[in-house]
Amino acid sequence: MTFAPIILFVYNRPANTQRTLDELAKNEEAKFSTLYIYCDGPKENSDALQLSKINAVRKICASENRFKEVKIIDRKKNLGLATSIISGVTDVINRHGDIIVLEDDIRTSRYFLKFMNDALQVYKNDEKVISVGGCNYFVLGKNKPATFFIPIPDCLGWATWSDRWKLFETDSKKLLNSIIENKLQEKFNLYGFYNFSGMLKDQSEGKVSSWAIRWQAVAYLNNKITIYPNPSVTQHLESKDATHAIGVNITPPLLLEPLDIIKEELNVKTSSYYFMLKAYYTYFDKKPFEKFKKMMRFLVFWIKNKSRIIEENKLV
Repeated sequence: MTFAPIILFVYNRPANTQRTLDELAKNEEAKFSTLYIYCDGPKENSDALQLSKINAVRKICASENRFKEVKIIDRKKNLGLATSIISGVTDVINRHGDIIVLEDDIRTSRYFLKFMNDALQVYKNDEKVISVGGCNYFVLGKNKPATFFIPIPDCLGWATWSDRWKLFETDSKKLLNSIIENKLQEKFNLYGFYNFSGMLKDQSEGKVSSWAIRWQAVAYLNNKITIYPNPSVTQHLESKDATHAIGVNITPPLLLEPLDIIKEELNVKTSSYYFMLKAYYTYFDKKPFEKFKKMMRFLVFWIKNKSRIIEENKLV
């Protein structure tokens, strides 16, 4: 079996970096895998505290020895997460052909690497599958399929192939215009349940810096799908030091035993799409009454629009 290289992006969170490495090293496949660690550099005018955190992260990375090989790239200047990921993924994937990607705020299952490597092999020649997702908070439970497809790629522990990454487009204005020209806004925005077009517009105007919203736009424009496991193989770690995700904590149940991937037809099932829509609309609202009201609104919408959604998205 071949093992895809792993790339980990870190910056100034030593506790998170250590925890992410410790969890990842528990995977049986770790000792057979090459790990690239991209350490972002200090921002201009960084104070002594920030510099000490950056140095602490680099010290942790330099001592890591639980993988087949560890290659560390220390940036001299701060690129920011989006630029660091785009350039780092492009560099490594062009050398290896596939890649598994993590950031320093991801907790992994002991079977994360097995799922990622297996999925990369099973769907290697299926260009409709743009990526392998790790964080599933949509379709969960023993009565749900072990794997499923949805149109949204993941950014919380994921994998892809070089031929699909070549589709990546950095120009967010071009992507937004293409979404509009192809009349994809409604589907892209999950029928009003999540304003992804607004995020892409903010990206084009320099208000946010996100590689993930551009990758998602690429997936929609090219009619691609992403495979996910049930249960999840990653969680998002809460961190008060997070630059772009303060307060966001995504902790679905983690896979506790090996998952054997059986190749499926390359389509999105109606049930998977339903749970995806519902999760994006209701998952992040932690107030019980507000969550209940949202769930009721969602149910009414689904009953009224189910047939149209199935037809427009070619669900099965």
